[in-house]
Amino acid sequence: MKHNHFLLLLLACLSLAGCADKLSGDVYTREEARNPMQVSYGTVDAVRPVVLEGDRNEFGHASGAIIGGVAGHAAGSGSGRDLATAVGAVAGAVVGGMAQEKMTRAQGAEIIVHMDNGSAMAVVQEVEDIREFVPGQRVRVISGSGNTRVAPLTRLYENDPR
Repeated sequence: MKHNHFLLLLLACLSLAGCADKLSGDVYTREEARNPMQVSYGTVDAVRPVVLEGDRNEFGHASGAIIGGVAGHAAGSGSGRDLATAVGAVAGAVVGGMAQEKMTRAQGAEIIVHMDNGSAMAVVQEVEDIREFVPGQRVRVISGSGNTRVAPLTRLYENDPR
């Protein structure tokens, strides 16, 4: 029985980790593929580290409720077993939601770009390293399908109109 509880907990944790979406400039959805996007150029004015909040949906709550209910049921005995199961399920749902949110948080950057046309734009996106963008760096700003991304100009793709 203890093996079953451990396997259920492990499965729930792995499932929660698999729910994380990437919000970096390198990730595109299937719907965005093959759609035209507007490309503009600019220079990074400022970069500020931010935290992208994690997901909190019914999957985390449900997983936690199941695990908490099973744990409460195993801990309770006699006429208190039903109460222990209910309390475990409610507590598990709360903890499961919090765990999912923490597991899916990501490091982000607020990137202020001075565009070549004179305007300024702020874009928040996930980054692996906050040093991916630095003030003075030339970048591409790609907009389309309701999303905007900032990408550094590189030798491979460099097509800077300046």
